[in-house]
Amino acid sequence: MADKSLIIIDNEKISQKDNNFYCDNFESKVAECFYKDFDVTIIARKSKIDRARKINLKKIETASNIFLFLISIFKTFRKKNATYLIIAINPYTFLSYLLLFLFRRKNFIYLRSDGHEEWKAIFGYIGPIIYNIMFRIVTFRSNIITCQKRLFLKGKSEIVYPSEIDSFWLNNKKFPELDKARLLYVGRIKVEKGTFSLLEIFEQIDADVQLSICGRIENPNLKQKKVSFIGPKYDLDELIKVYDSHNIFILPSFTEAHPKVIDESLARGRPIIIFEEISHIIQNRKGIFVSKRSAKSLLETVEFIMKNYKDINKSILSNELPTKENFVFQMSKILRLN
Repeated sequence: MADKSLIIIDNEKISQKDNNFYCDNFESKVAECFYKDFDVTIIARKSKIDRARKINLKKIETASNIFLFLISIFKTFRKKNATYLIIAINPYTFLSYLLLFLFRRKNFIYLRSDGHEEWKAIFGYIGPIIYNIMFRIVTFRSNIITCQKRLFLKGKSEIVYPSEIDSFWLNNKKFPELDKARLLYVGRIKVEKGTFSLLEIFEQIDADVQLSICGRIENPNLKQKKVSFIGPKYDLDELIKVYDSHNIFILPSFTEAHPKVIDESLARGRPIIIFEEISHIIQNRKGIFVSKRSAKSLLETVEFIMKNYKDINKSILSNELPTKENFVFQMSKILRLN
């Protein structure tokens, strides 16, 4: 076992069953990859809902409220020279940072998205004001890790490229059927993710275009004729089959930094449609198309892709995608050297 302790503080929710822990999110799952370099402990919120992805770590503390959450962090202070990695900025991690600052504990903040934009989408104009207060306090004395430079412009930060891409994603690609457009969205069904906006757009589309949403559905009343809600897929083989059974991926988010579903889609050779608000995520990747957030523009973009599909698919295959192995290496190096 590695001799250096890494405490990961995550606002996401983790469930427990039969002495095993389960999550939905990428960061909690990828934490298990650090075991060769660190003695890893995760501190997260307790989920009342069963999550599906097993975390192959045993040192996990879950708390049902903020007080127990902070107590779990306080208990780790007996570990000498421990490094703390805080995932994103929100009320739970903000208070966690204040506790670490008070006791002069070394910490890193991992900024995986633009919280200003997310809080605006959720809470309106007051959201960015509240978030900015937390952001300024937390980043003032912390070591910053980001997945995109634009997330932290006021000082030095380390850049990483989050990814779950490995040989399973890159091998045995299947060319899809092109008899009609089959769009896919994989992710959370939330306001800031643009899913409700996308559903409204699809209500206005008369063409034979289908949409599948792969993710946890917390509102069972969501129903539409042209939309299939297929629930979350956490088994890798099943998830890849879902990508392969569709011919276009759509990401309707209002805010994103480095969404892993983009690289997953490109790894399977699928063109991607995004909306103007997140056009910055394209970078140098081929096969991503920008649409206006309207039925007319979306349908025009879909039709263009379908007419030029084979050429677009060839250009996608020339992309050099980040891999999970490189991401874990980058993170481990940063956490060890600083």
